[in-house]
Amino acid sequence: MTPQEISKSEYTARINKVMDYVERHIDQPVNLNILADIAHFSPFHFHRIFTLLVNETPADFIQRIRIEKAAQCLKEDQLKTISEIAYDCGFSSNAVFSRTFRKHFGMSAKEFRATPKLILANNGTYYSKNDQRLSKNDQQFPDSETQLCSVKLKQLIIMDTTIKVQEMPDMQVIYCRHTGAFNQISKAYEKLMKWAGPRGLLTPGAKTLTVYHDDPSITKIEKVRQSACLLVKQDVKVEGEIGRMTIPGGKYATGHFEIAESQFESAWNTMCLWFTESGYEPGKGYSFELYHNNHLEHPEHKFILDICIPVKTL
Repeated sequence: MTPQEISKSEYTARINKVMDYVERHIDQPVNLNILADIAHFSPFHFHRIFTLLVNETPADFIQRIRIEKAAQCLKEDQLKTISEIAYDCGFSSNAVFSRTFRKHFGMSAKEFRATPKLILANNGTYYSKNDQRLSKNDQQFPDSETQLCSVKLKQLIIMDTTIKVQEMPDMQVIYCRHTGAFNQISKAYEKLMKWAGPRGLLTPGAKTLTVYHDDPSITKIEKVRQSACLLVKQDVKVEGEIGRMTIPGGKYATGHFEIAESQFESAWNTMCLWFTESGYEPGKGYSFELYHNNHLEHPEHKFILDICIPVKTL
């Protein structure tokens, strides 16, 4: 690596640690000095470096992560009050939460919770189960689209697969972070494999997985964070853009698929539709894809994987 590449890698690693800290402490006060200390920069330099690399100020990033997490909770945890969700996501008062939520989504939290949940996707457009085409902030498109939407929805493929709920252990992984379009995460995997290979971590049967940190039906695609991960069994000293984290164990809904690259959307739709009739709802934690093969070695270049989503009973 050139000196410039080494420098950029180190800076990216430090900012990733900050983003991971914010995600883990979303319910707690977070100030600039704490984040700067995690990144090993002065507050003065940290603010500028974070803004340059993330394209958001630290304050804007924290507020967006909190408000988008609150939006997820509003849909997925109907038993919690709006005030409880606001507090759990780190807002100091209902008034601050209400103003922030309306500014971000263009409606109140109460209105957002009452709208149909986005559960089916088709080329970046989201639908509710009752055929309504919705935008990311859950606003319905004009009624003139209703018939067309219904036709499009019926064309969505729901795959025939076995989905089961099972206990999964904690998993230690090393990762390379990617932010943006899903089909670009291969670049993060290339970096991860290039780093892991010489260190003897690409053993026979080694598993990879993609962890999703944001809900793409809420977060704009250019801001969606994903981690390209490699499962490891021992402590690994990481460096540069390569980080380390634990995927918490617990109860997961897992669906097994053998699919082409173009079928990932349908596979996720299948999982989402299963939830509506399962007696479960998404729980806290990361959703991820666990891969069982190298798709390039498959005769049809198909991915053999499990989609795993943390669950809790309704």
